[in-house]
Amino acid sequence: MSATAAPVRPFLSFELETDPARWQAPEVALLGITHSEPYAHDPWPNDQTHAPDAIRAQSAQISDGLAHWDFDVGTDLGALAPPRCLDCGNLVWQGGAYEPYLARAGALAAQLLRSGAQLVVLGGDHGVTIPVLDALQAVGTPVYLVHVDAHLDWRAEVGGVRRGYSSPLYWASQRPWVRGMTQLGMRGTGSARKGELQAARAYGSKVFTAQQLHEAGFGAALASIPADAPLYVTIDADGIDPTEAPAVMAPVPGGLRFAQLAPFLRTLAYRQRIVGLDIVEIAPALDARNAITCITAGRLIVNVLGASWARAALTREA
Repeated sequence: MSATAAPVRPFLSFELETDPARWQAPEVALLGITHSEPYAHDPWPNDQTHAPDAIRAQSAQISDGLAHWDFDVGTDLGALAPPRCLDCGNLVWQGGAYEPYLARAGALAAQLLRSGAQLVVLGGDHGVTIPVLDALQAVGTPVYLVHVDAHLDWRAEVGGVRRGYSSPLYWASQRPWVRGMTQLGMRGTGSARKGELQAARAYGSKVFTAQQLHEAGFGAALASIPADAPLYVTIDADGIDPTEAPAVMAPVPGGLRFAQLAPFLRTLAYRQRIVGLDIVEIAPALDARNAITCITAGRLIVNVLGASWARAALTREA
């Protein structure tokens, strides 16, 4: 299998390795998946394809380095980081048939999950989550999904396209190795009609609107997530309030705030195994001059990884 494309720079201080044959036993692996199946009414490639490198480019703002104290995590990351964290580069679709690209994305994600790596995926629009959902079968036990988004993303198809950004959670519902899901931050309109919401609830999805979370906190959402399940977290940047993450194509006011979301994700990571996460739907051309959306995405990744590493350290000491 040929190498992935090298990024503009590795994420944080991760080791850069773009040859899948050399992805031997990483504890953490970050992979950029830039494209999903496009809709006829959208430009191709879309601006979200530039997000993986835009996030990486802010590494110095995301973390000053492993030796620096991280107040979110409560220690310096170097005290927790496992020996081998890989940046595996970007999987880029050059055009032509989409199926080979889809298959390769799923195969690469499965390879990393099968090796035991905690997988971090940078999108791309939310359709890039679909091949990763297929790859979750490699975990070997049913995985529970935690979904942060303004939109439900439960469309079976849009204009005949089944693997676009409006469909990943419906796609997940059709995978027998997905145990269930909790969906957080829904608000406004878009990506769902009444029928899709009814279908999600009939499946058993636990749907929490942004208003519910603002008013009642995250306790019920946390309780809805089975504590004995491995987790996969998928974060659409438009789930975050656009005052904190403006660089999205479908901004909706009233979103979740970093100060709510980061401790919630840390709690999950302290409590149980997060096998992977993705952050998608960042359109860098729409970001503020200080790149706050990309920095926010990177800080969410650091919060999940830092808490996961702290949990692993406690497990080793026990």
